[in-house]
Amino acid sequence: MRKITILLVLVTISISAFSQDATLKLWYKQSAGKVWEAAMPIGNGHIAAMVYGNTNNEILQLNETTVWSGSPNRNDNPDALAALPEIRKLIFEGKNAEASKLAAQNIQSKKNHGMKFEPVGNLNLNFPGHDSANVSNYYRDLNIENATTHASYTVNGVKFTREIFASFANNVIVVRLTADKPNSITFTASQTSQHNPSNVTVNGTDQIVLAGTTNTHETVPGMIKFQSVAVIKNEGGIRSTIDNTISVSKANAVTIFITIATNYVNYNDISANEAKRTSDFLKVPLQIPYSRLLSSHIAAYQKYFNRVKLNLGATDVVNKSTDIRLRDFKQSYDPQFAALYFQFGRYLLISSSQPGGQPANLQGIWNGNMNPSWDSKYTININTEMNYWPAEVTNLTEMHEPLIEMINDISKTGRETAKVMYGSNGWVAHHNTDIWRITGPVDGIGSAMWPMGGAWLSQHLWEKYMFSGNTKYLEKVYPALKGAAEFYLDFLIEEPTHKWLVVSPSMSPENSPNIPKSVSIAAGVTMDNQILFELFSNTIHAAETLNTDKALVEKIKTARKRLPPMQIGQYSQLQEWMQDLDNPNDKHRHVSHLFGLHPGKQISAYRTPELFDAARTSLIYRGDGGTGWSMGWKVNFWARFLDGNHAYKMIQNQLVPMKVGGKTMEGGGTYANLFDAHPPFQIDGNFGCTAGIAEMLLQSHDGALHLLPALPDAWATGSVSGLRARGGFEVMDMQWKDGKLVKAVIKSNLGGNCRIRIPNILKAKFKLAKAQGNNPNPFYQTEDVPKPIISEKAKLNPVNVKDTFVYDFQTEAGKTYLLTN
Repeated sequence: MRKITILLVLVTISISAFSQDATLKLWYKQSAGKVWEAAMPIGNGHIAAMVYGNTNNEILQLNETTVWSGSPNRNDNPDALAALPEIRKLIFEGKNAEASKLAAQNIQSKKNHGMKFEPVGNLNLNFPGHDSANVSNYYRDLNIENATTHASYTVNGVKFTREIFASFANNVIVVRLTADKPNSITFTASQTSQHNPSNVTVNGTDQIVLAGTTNTHETVPGMIKFQSVAVIKNEGGIRSTIDNTISVSKANAVTIFITIATNYVNYNDISANEAKRTSDFLKVPLQIPYSRLLSSHIAAYQKYFNRVKLNLGATDVVNKSTDIRLRDFKQSYDPQFAALYFQFGRYLLISSSQPGGQPANLQGIWNGNMNPSWDSKYTININTEMNYWPAEVTNLTEMHEPLIEMINDISKTGRETAKVMYGSNGWVAHHNTDIWRITGPVDGIGSAMWPMGGAWLSQHLWEKYMFSGNTKYLEKVYPALKGAAEFYLDFLIEEPTHKWLVVSPSMSPENSPNIPKSVSIAAGVTMDNQILFELFSNTIHAAETLNTDKALVEKIKTARKRLPPMQIGQYSQLQEWMQDLDNPNDKHRHVSHLFGLHPGKQISAYRTPELFDAARTSLIYRGDGGTGWSMGWKVNFWARFLDGNHAYKMIQNQLVPMKVGGKTMEGGGTYANLFDAHPPFQIDGNFGCTAGIAEMLLQSHDGALHLLPALPDAWATGSVSGLRARGGFEVMDMQWKDGKLVKAVIKSNLGGNCRIRIPNILKAKFKLAKAQGNNPNPFYQTEDVPKPIISEKAKLNPVNVKDTFVYDFQTEAGKTYLLTN
């Protein structure tokens, strides 16, 4: 605290002196060179590029969201059904190793383990004489307020400038080259690709066309045909062709248009004409002046981005380049860097996930490798879900739509998996899927034997409704939600000791008990029980909201009562497994048994104090390290523990520079371009931390709209606007000073009771009543969580959270309510 106080005294720039415009940039004094993780990401949810900013050999590494290996396929293993009873018997007899071996032989996929997200290729721009020895005054940035990247430098007294963006208004990437003296721009353009086969041709004198087909992978034939077209329009100068390149000499300015398309229609249809698509994409933008292309792009992007403003204060550290701020963040006082990182996460979600496109995968929409880590698929035992944690609360609900559509897809493909592999109704997905919407097991049995991916994803179907209250949307997604619940009504089995209904076989994702000869396969693990409690509760409420399936609701309620309760073990921890097998020295990156805390809502300081303390103890045992995404999850955990200073510590731990090529599985950080480092790059950590920062400022999962639930000392004064809460509430403005809430403006889009939980007393010109009993607002109902079973050896602590004040006031749809100190 003394250190923070001293630094606050040294602040030379007031909070109000920095507008969002001046600080929402990543900027550097050097190019990316050959380092992909230092390049600037741009994208419009369909096409994307990593821009290196090199002076003599500029590279735009290109992606298109449907360029994947393989073709329509399934990866179910029908041998599972016959082997299932014996596998379950072995698990209940404590013969987990034998069960795991049998599952590997009969459940693990014998077909394939999913396809790969692949790069398209590169657009290369070579500028003679622009090597580093001749360059001065170099600067590049990524402006996340208007979704443009820039580079500028001087050669022989001429200032060269590049402005590049992936248009949200037109499906093109636009490169604008200018110089401050006429006849100065000379370069050669080419396209290259790692794909084989691929072909590059020049069409006329202004188009470079790259065409190719994606790879065959694990016997699944590659059948995605893609085409990338670059159109070069020069103002002044001479344009000529040499082989498969285009050269421009002595131009005043140049605009390059890039678009990419494939033959992909959906997961079982690849009948589109990629060449016609690229031609159609280019017709309109080629007729639009550059200034209008830019302004329409910015307007389309800012429709989303400008919804949320975050001001945590600023010091003179903001004048330093981004790589230096990252290097120094843990030791310096730089609150604006946290705000920048928060908004960078929103930028990445807008840029990688747009309506009508694919969901953001493990790397969002950016990948330069033909064999990316984990195939850059959709890992649905945490990572894909984490990608979308910021979607609703940070006011980007439209960005959620591609994930919702993917869930609808796999609710169809997963029906065959449920029937063929497990003899069950409904639908199921395991821990991975891809663009072909596979739902069978992926990878070795130590990761694959987790039939809960669809259940976790289904939480997103319900949460999107909780924020909007849109019953037409709920009607659309209800069949998928219902189908997920129906699978477990069939699949659950009674375990012999307590007669609980459990998921078996399964695992606590990617972890196993830290005991000799342990394996991951298990029954009734805590995460599964928590996920099912959420799924069953959400399905019950959805059916009741839609006034349908009353008989099914009763079946679900009966099954929910028989799920295992959470258990507190001998080390005062929340047990990860049904048996008390936890090791306090386990530092595993997955903290799966805390799902009930976040993103679930079963563990609460106010409703379940024993579980709250046990979960907190478990997280303390897990430690403050981990992979990049794991630390992002821990920001959310500590926010839910209402401990802002510990949540902030996790942000500091995540924002530590990571060198490219790191191999450790348990030491993540952040790359120079602020991409999250697992390592290697995984985008989920970016999204997880953005969601965690929002959770520190606003929570709405626990029966009330909780303002400043986990404010750290480092953010003593600040403001935020535009965050959304469940029940259709929006925090239009929230300001705090010296740790005290001084103003809150809340808009009610649906009406109904608004219950607020605040850190200090506020006044209002409308009636504020002290809250009593349960919140009558249906969007704020909380579930009665079964009492935990507590080990005699456990020693629990008081919850010990700060006092708050809880009030109710009635709202009308469309009206705004002001509270002040």
